[in-house]
Amino acid sequence: MKLRGIELRRIGIPLVGPFRTSFGTQNDRDVLLLKAVTDDAEGWGECVAMAEPSYSPEVLASETAVLKDWFLPTLAGERGQAALGAHGAHAVTQLLHPFKGHRMAKAALEMAILDAELRAEGRSFGRELGGVRETVPSGVSVGIFDTIPQLLDVVGGYLAEGYVRIKLKIEPGWDIEPVRAVRERFGDDLLLQVDANTAYTLRDARHLAKLDDFDLLLIEQPLEEEDVVGHADLAKIVKTPICLDESIVSAQTAAAAIRLEACSIINIKPGRVGGYLESVKIHDLAQAHGLAVWCGGMLETGIGRAANMALASLPGFTLPGDVSASSRFFHTDITEPFVLEDGHIRVPTGPGLGVTPIPEILEEFTTSVEFIEL
Repeated sequence: MKLRGIELRRIGIPLVGPFRTSFGTQNDRDVLLLKAVTDDAEGWGECVAMAEPSYSPEVLASETAVLKDWFLPTLAGERGQAALGAHGAHAVTQLLHPFKGHRMAKAALEMAILDAELRAEGRSFGRELGGVRETVPSGVSVGIFDTIPQLLDVVGGYLAEGYVRIKLKIEPGWDIEPVRAVRERFGDDLLLQVDANTAYTLRDARHLAKLDDFDLLLIEQPLEEEDVVGHADLAKIVKTPICLDESIVSAQTAAAAIRLEACSIINIKPGRVGGYLESVKIHDLAQAHGLAVWCGGMLETGIGRAANMALASLPGFTLPGDVSASSRFFHTDITEPFVLEDGHIRVPTGPGLGVTPIPEILEEFTTSVEFIEL
């Protein structure tokens, strides 16, 4: 495979409504898309970095810069082109290993090249990653609201649409009572979990233990991402299973968390861990140790959403993920929209990602575009 160049395209898409978490409120999504152009096909990747360093230290400006200044020149060199020709997208991780961090940029680049490779060979993303399901169960992430009645109305609407699991964002001052209200309104059979996005400290352990009364699937990332030992201590105090998100940035960090018994569930976000191939390694590691995994979301467009569907079809993804329909976040997606069917979403089966941007919609949302020839 000969990589001819990479297109870097910024797009801006308004959300259907404000999405509030413990680290801020989003009203639109600023996205960096990559298009890999090879001799045989074109492939798409999506960088999930945000505009500001709230969820992650990686931001769109930094990822764009490192792609242009370091990653793409590395792939363009003689060694890079030879490795890509021999091993395709599987060479990306090794080629970029000398560069620390910037996993979201690495993931987007790997994704675009893998998509191009698989399109040329007529193979699907799901097949390449090891998927075994035609559809995946769909959960929905519900943000923080000003009042509990607002929250209940929104949750009721999502359940009416058919979502099979509800995840509530929580923070200090918005935790026990919202969870209690949702559980009382919608019953004990509702699959319910919470996500703190690092909003608490170990000093809050006794308070977090009050969530044990509500039979939750899990509490996601209650403490700071670096505090893996704190999560291990918290797991001895609360009965609700601990799930790690921000703390897991590689298979290596997942192995450490598992050894410390800091979690019993892992949320795998491909952008956060450096790509879909690294995500499969974490999936396999978790399976070997008897841990459940599920696929998280980063407000992806249809490009990233398609790849997440493929990943979530692997056998170890035993909990519903944040693989919601396109309409959860966007009035208009840049691909054909993903839709909810009896609580599930169908995994694309076409070559590569199985979806491509709709040209006129892509142009409507584009704010800048640059092609870098290699």
